[in-house]
Amino acid sequence: MKRLGRIAGSTLAGAGALFIAVQINHPELTLEFVGSREFLIRESCKMLMAGLAAVGVLGLTVWHGRRIGALGVVAAVTFGSGYLAMLIVQAIAAFVLPSIVATSPDYVRDVLTAALGGRPAADIGGLQVLLGLSGVGYLAGGLLFGIALFRAGLVARWASALLAVATTSTVALAVLPTSFDRLFAIPAGIALVGIGWSAWRVAGAPRVAPRAGVVTEVVR
Repeated sequence: MKRLGRIAGSTLAGAGALFIAVQINHPELTLEFVGSREFLIRESCKMLMAGLAAVGVLGLTVWHGRRIGALGVVAAVTFGSGYLAMLIVQAIAAFVLPSIVATSPDYVRDVLTAALGGRPAADIGGLQVLLGLSGVGYLAGGLLFGIALFRAGLVARWASALLAVATTSTVALAVLPTSFDRLFAIPAGIALVGIGWSAWRVAGAPRVAPRAGVVTEVVR
């Protein structure tokens, strides 16, 4: 089980680091950018980030499902499902949109508009559903999972609280300029790194028998 804890911790920390990294100097989502090599690289990194986050959330839940309780399990399923939906969206963005941007620019433009939280001019099909699932899973799942982890005291409480606040605070983007999109992602990335690092340390801490009445404690 310690190995599972370390896997969960390392994947969550990796997801958080990638989430922060892909925000740095991120160009605007335009048709020209969709056809570039940088777009493919960034979307591939986002795919990896979403996959790592889903694995980490699942692993952390299996590792200490009893401690986080029913709320934590429901939160993990919601949060993990949001990341799985995000992974599918990023895969479509990385490998499908560049191949049709020249022939169907209006559709690609509508997808980009929807991805930024706007209202597309035309129906974009199942992608709209996936974007909705991703958004709900990220917001509701992040809030509930952060609360469950905070209550359980399984990992660093500051990171758990930050996750709950950072994920739900993105609703403010509906009334803020799009330039804030990348900025609001950084606290969530820091929270994932903090949770992952804390879980990795707890899972790897050796169980040392107390000596001469000295009590040992793992500091998270």
